[in-house]
Amino acid sequence: MRYFVAVAEELHFGRAATRLHMSQPPLSRAIKHLEADVGSLLFVRSPTGVTLTPVGSVLLDEARALLDHADRVRVRVNAAAGVATITIGILGDGTDPGVARMAAAYRRSRPGIDIRIRETDLTDPTCGLRAGMVDVALTRAPFDETALMVRALRTDPVGVVLRADDPLARRDGLRLAELCDRRWFQFPQGTDPIWQSYWNGGRPREGPVVRAVQECLQAVLWNGTVGLAPLGHDLPAQLAVVPLIDMPPSRVVAVWNEGDTNPLIRSFIEIATTAYRH
Repeated sequence: MRYFVAVAEELHFGRAATRLHMSQPPLSRAIKHLEADVGSLLFVRSPTGVTLTPVGSVLLDEARALLDHADRVRVRVNAAAGVATITIGILGDGTDPGVARMAAAYRRSRPGIDIRIRETDLTDPTCGLRAGMVDVALTRAPFDETALMVRALRTDPVGVVLRADDPLARRDGLRLAELCDRRWFQFPQGTDPIWQSYWNGGRPREGPVVRAVQECLQAVLWNGTVGLAPLGHDLPAQLAVVPLIDMPPSRVVAVWNEGDTNPLIRSFIEIATTAYRH
């Protein structure tokens, strides 16, 4: 049902697969199996995407209700069993010192909580939140915040990552206009366009497709591709980072689904807010 809802909301198998962090063929097979079980087509397929059939529209309402009920059941069963669990999504690179402080603070204040971590690549800035894979995400904005709650934790200035032998690598600062003739990394088709635009400096670019932090760095190293990164992160000796003067800072945020009443999320957000202030 989560697969079906993702396709129904994205109206595109490729975007839904990216959102669910899976390849498209198994997603297509799962939907075909669901259609066989229902005994009717749920989508009208076309080269540009899909549209819901009347049966699909009815099922979408029911599926959302079923998933919401399933989440409530999970919380109640865990509570009855005395097991409280929270799943945290972490974007890309878990070496951020803020994450380490957060983990230590959470362990001290909530020692009986079963904590599960899902580290995701750069193609989903919400870390599987929309697909129901995590309860809360520690990530970076900006992205589509529809039906999400966002708490800002920190802002980081951003720099351009270049090969150390690049002539621009010796500069103390750069402007985006000075990089207009360079190739920039791209995220796969279906990635949140607000997220893609930010990491491309606010305008369309061309360059190799990447999914993970290390792929970004390797694209710079091998292809001379422009990469962007928050300042203060350690980089290999062959790379250098130059501050971008006119690039808006990157916001570290905690995100959760609007209307989620899980009390563990509220306590997590408050602990995170305190931990990231130090």
